[in-house]
Amino acid sequence: MITREQALAHIAELPPIDEVETLPLQACKDRIVARDVCARLTHPPAAMSAMDGYAVRFQPGLDEAPLRLIGEAAAGAPFSGMVETGECVRVFTGSVIPDGADHVVIQEDVRREGETVWIEAGQEQPRNIRPAGVDFREGDVLLTAGSRIRAAHLSICAAANHASLTLRRRPRVGLLTNGDELRPPGSPLQPGQIIASNEYALMGLIAEWGGEPVNLGTAKDDPEDIRERIETAGDLDVFVPVGGASVGDHDHMKTVFTEVGFESVFSKIAIKPGKPTWHSRRKSQCVLGLPGNPASALVCAHIFLRSLVQRLLGQETEDQWVRGKLTTGLSPNGAREAFLRGTLGVLDDGALTITPASNQDSSLLRPFVTADVLLHRASGAPALKAGDIVAGIKLS
Repeated sequence: MITREQALAHIAELPPIDEVETLPLQACKDRIVARDVCARLTHPPAAMSAMDGYAVRFQPGLDEAPLRLIGEAAAGAPFSGMVETGECVRVFTGSVIPDGADHVVIQEDVRREGETVWIEAGQEQPRNIRPAGVDFREGDVLLTAGSRIRAAHLSICAAANHASLTLRRRPRVGLLTNGDELRPPGSPLQPGQIIASNEYALMGLIAEWGGEPVNLGTAKDDPEDIRERIETAGDLDVFVPVGGASVGDHDHMKTVFTEVGFESVFSKIAIKPGKPTWHSRRKSQCVLGLPGNPASALVCAHIFLRSLVQRLLGQETEDQWVRGKLTTGLSPNGAREAFLRGTLGVLDDGALTITPASNQDSSLLRPFVTADVLLHRASGAPALKAGDIVAGIKLS
């Protein structure tokens, strides 16, 4: 068995996918930009009014004499003349500030009669104007290559006059479950049969992490069925077989992948749960095999599959480690590094707490419903008591 760090180091050797695609802006959320996104214009393109009011040329004692109204600058229809001392132009939020003006008196501070405007509140300094380029200027880098596009990014790219963006192609990740006992949800069950559930969480996580999940179905415990699903899977970057990787008489997954040309990189990891996790490669394709037990599959997906998908996207994966006070005692840990499903809490003084689930059996899904952290225990770690400080990986 290799360590978790060694397994992640092997995954980090994979080259990122260099293919790109261009998509309309509305289809880009949560995707990875392939190159820097630069502003194609200056925003705002000119000095703009931040308020409804009157644009004037500022000077001390501005409120001591009436102003002559010489025109109006509606949003999208700038005033073409020059504002001189003693003059003003009606403006609105988003109006271009006329030449000669450097201050906007808000409309609540004035009294108007026809073309004459009186300022009825002191004006201490020029204000209420947004300078040209206060948001960004043409050529500014708005998003760097490798950034994941959030909702706010879509708006700034639109404001910078981008109708589409060039993105890294999403890794195509084929999920292949295995077991004669597995049946789809909604099926009537015979003795010994269970519902196939792993694929639903795993496909959701693959999409969340930036991959394109492809469901290859559930193979029987039959080498020929497994082989056919591999060979007819299409153009995938990653195979994620779930189950069939232990040492039982009906565990054929690793053998079949070897027979079709995948070479083993590692076959076991000193981790609990998840020891049977394995990794193989064939040219530009790779395999990350996960254990069939639900907890084992999900824990190892968070630790290893997330890193693999994000590596192919050209991103560096950094787990979000947190520290907190243990709320209950723990027995000494065994020889394998362990990750326990747990929940985070907050004390009155703001300190974090970590509570491990009472049952950590690898067949259980229910602890994952409330889990938001994987509590880390080093190999051979001693017993702990409530109040001891522990660390864990916050779940995405």
